[in-house]
Amino acid sequence: MPLLRFDIVEGRSPDELRTLLDAANEAMLEAFEVPPGDRYQIVQEHPSAHMVLEDTGLGIPRTDDRVVLQVTTRPRSPEMKQAFYRLLCERLEARCGIAPSDVVVSMVTNADEDWSFGHGRAQFLTGEL
Repeated sequence: MPLLRFDIVEGRSPDELRTLLDAANEAMLEAFEVPPGDRYQIVQEHPSAHMVLEDTGLGIPRTDDRVVLQVTTRPRSPEMKQAFYRLLCERLEARCGIAPSDVVVSMVTNADEDWSFGHGRAQFLTGEL
């Protein structure tokens, strides 16, 4: 049930996008131990000039392969989050050729009452999930 929102520089092919999404999904499944059918992903493409990602003085280089990923999720342990960051970078580099220096992740945590998967119900609260 984590919602993964990707902001990327425009220009990737549909196959490249699918590989990116699949790699991120695999990292999320492993790190967060969610069921395989729990997949919510949205991609927004931008012109390169519309994605300014400075490195906060860390000396991290960026290219047009850069990816910003915002993960909206129920609470996760620091260990799970760190595992996700590592697995995501490993998979994106291996399968997409995206350098770990081009991957920026932000976690947004919310609670069970903040989710409705349809039908106007909060399935975590009703016991449907």
